[in-house]
Amino acid sequence: MRAIWKGHIRFSLVTIPIRMYSAIESTKSISFRQLHKEDHGPVGYVKTCKVCDEPLKSGDIMKGYEYESDRYVIIEPDDMEKVKLKSTKVIEIDAFVDVDEVNPALFDSPYFAGPDGEVASKAYSLLCETLKNTRKLAIGKVVLRERESIVLIAPLDAGLVMYKLRYPQELRNIANVPDVGHVETDEAQLKLAETLVASMEKSFDDLVLEDKYYQAVMEIIEAKVAGKEIVTLAEEEAPIVDIMTALQESISQAKTEKKPLKQAKGKSTEDEKKKTA
Repeated sequence: MRAIWKGHIRFSLVTIPIRMYSAIESTKSISFRQLHKEDHGPVGYVKTCKVCDEPLKSGDIMKGYEYESDRYVIIEPDDMEKVKLKSTKVIEIDAFVDVDEVNPALFDSPYFAGPDGEVASKAYSLLCETLKNTRKLAIGKVVLRERESIVLIAPLDAGLVMYKLRYPQELRNIANVPDVGHVETDEAQLKLAETLVASMEKSFDDLVLEDKYYQAVMEIIEAKVAGKEIVTLAEEEAPIVDIMTALQESISQAKTEKKPLKQAKGKSTEDEKKKTA
């Protein structure tokens, strides 16, 4: 595994040399190339100026900030070098917070942090065990790709995982989502729903989490490479089922079977409408 960043974690007078590694396996994603319909040639991209319509090379392009409509201040590479931030090579820990205190919607990219050499291993392990025992998370800042980011450091097995966090002001308010609000819950339905959840409880480690879409796309690609016909099964439309009937039948099925739930086959709301009509 190749390190993408090298620096230090520092809190108070304690300094831990670390290396940062991407935690995402990018080779598992499927990417497609755009091709010319006539000869299947890969499509290239040419950057052009929107004023003179001339094609541009990399050396012809500079950075600019639009401070008014169609008015730009030019930012030279040397200007960016003058931006001095304390966290360029140091993750300065600002505070330790409770595990349940951070909004999960703020979590962004995950990275693994490892000790930079054997000398750093002891202090690194000490921080890892301290976070586990206190159920705390470390919050700090670091500069990655020319931007200062908030990072959250958490223990993971015998190591540390770091998440880039979105700034709270970047997160929209869930109260602005249409139809979100307090709706009075039927007590009988709530008890049945809680019973169903309890009957389906499992350890996260026991779950088989697979990217089925990735597998299905790869099957199509392999079939086309082999010149085979692609056969798909049409999904049946699920009937609308009265919620009480669905909950009762789901609980009954969960108690007798330890396999994925089947669609409950109770009275649909359409049947209920016919009866009351």
